[in-house]
Amino acid sequence: MDASYFLISLLNGLSVGLLLFMLASGLTLIFSMMGVLNFAHASFYMLGAYVAFSVTQVVGFWWGLLLAPPIVGLMGAAFERYALRRVHKFGHVPELLITFGLSYILLELVQLIWGRQALNFQPPDSLRGPLFTIIDLPSSMALAWGAPPEICKTAGAICTQFPAFRAFGMAVAVLMLVAVWLLLTRTRIGLVIQAALSHPEMVESLGHNVPRVLMLVFGGGTALAGLAGVIGGALRVTEPSMALAVGAVVFAVIVIGGMGSLAGAFVASVGLGVIESFAVGSDRSLADLFRALSMTVTPQTFGYAVWSVKISQVAAILPYLLLVLILIFRPKGLFGTREG
Repeated sequence: MDASYFLISLLNGLSVGLLLFMLASGLTLIFSMMGVLNFAHASFYMLGAYVAFSVTQVVGFWWGLLLAPPIVGLMGAAFERYALRRVHKFGHVPELLITFGLSYILLELVQLIWGRQALNFQPPDSLRGPLFTIIDLPSSMALAWGAPPEICKTAGAICTQFPAFRAFGMAVAVLMLVAVWLLLTRTRIGLVIQAALSHPEMVESLGHNVPRVLMLVFGGGTALAGLAGVIGGALRVTEPSMALAVGAVVFAVIVIGGMGSLAGAFVASVGLGVIESFAVGSDRSLADLFRALSMTVTPQTFGYAVWSVKISQVAAILPYLLLVLILIFRPKGLFGTREG
């Protein structure tokens, strides 16, 4: 494995993992504070991308990035106040069903308003193009900031670009992590939120409106999903199927990391992103993997068809394979303490 391939695969994996964490963090907060597993969370991610696109068409990308998360957060808070709260007392099954139904309603609304085709949601001009270029020469490796230098046109030079907007998305995810951590551990509202989780009656007796606190938590979690949607919509593609594409993966993330654990969601997101990035770029087969692990496995064990499968071909199922293994050997997840 050459150094340039390792570096670009690691950076791509980190960017995918941090985008997953932006999405998973909101779902983790909602579950840890309210015990609600929001099946419509990925739909709020989709909604964030579409709202940001509409705002961008009028006043530019930066206003879209600024306004879309609170708009989505207000929608989430309204849903909690007027719908979810009414079924909360009946247990987890009605909560799952109402959020499941909401996901289909949001999908149909998005298709009615914006259509079924993918939208041309682009990053701002200042973040288009590469942040840096990795120059892989026969005898050395170099790094050049900005556009590829002239040396990339010479024979024998392999140049790999890392997009500026991908790096911007990584920075937003890190800033969001720090902001959420500071909010929950260093502010009065964070202490009230954590106290409302374990001692709601005591918090209410001190004069705090616990239902309002839970509404703000749900709205804040959906706002984080909306923020991830802005970055993901401009980085990948904005289309109605974008919620379906990440919905299953984000649930795998919070189960692997541990239900309700923000640290677990971070570790699982980054870990899955890096694993998938290296797997997608690998040209090795499962036979090579078995040999590397010193496993005495023959083609007859699984059949020649499975034996010759490339690791890149099974990259998409790796999160779910890891999910199954975690559920078998550590049902609470890597950092999980709460069962529901």
